[in-house]
Amino acid sequence: MSGTDLVSATLMIRNMVSNCCVVLLRERLEAAGIIVNQVQLGQAIVSYDPLIHNHVTVTDLIREIGLDVIEGREMIMVERIKQAVIELIHHLNNVDSVVRKSDYLVEKLGYSYQYLSKTFSAHEPVTLERYIILQKIERIKQLIDNEEFTLSEIAFMMDYSSVQYLSNQFHKITGMTVSEYKASDRSSKKPIDKLY
Repeated sequence: MSGTDLVSATLMIRNMVSNCCVVLLRERLEAAGIIVNQVQLGQAIVSYDPLIHNHVTVTDLIREIGLDVIEGREMIMVERIKQAVIELIHHLNNVDSVVRKSDYLVEKLGYSYQYLSKTFSAHEPVTLERYIILQKIERIKQLIDNEEFTLSEIAFMMDYSSVQYLSNQFHKITGMTVSEYKASDRSSKKPIDKLY
């Protein structure tokens, strides 16, 4: 580093959906000579020499690995909503939390569900409810692929009142029945950051 004062920035980052993203982002930034003070899902705190890097070069490095820097208060909120939904459905596996998904989001983000839903819909091509359903369907695919749980157990875990309700929604979203999915090459799975 030169004798120049470092610039510090907190960046809100879109499409960070797993710990692999955290590791990859840290490696990419550090390889470019950027100091990574902290990185977690959806956020990185960095410092860099302004004679070598600027906001645009840092953003470009992030975009090269399929992530993006979010700007604007509402866009940051939308990304926080997405992170909370992904955490709830893909990481917690907590039936009580899935059952009370609106309460979970309200507690996690500190805003009313109406505000969160309205903000999400204003910036995304799907509603928050639809986004939650799409995430649930991808999680169901993962659980089916793992072959660890019965369909009844999966329905319970994902807050479906019955296997039939899960099956109907699965068919409506994917265009195939659960049985057809099981018999397929299972290539219909999508990255959880690209569901629509």
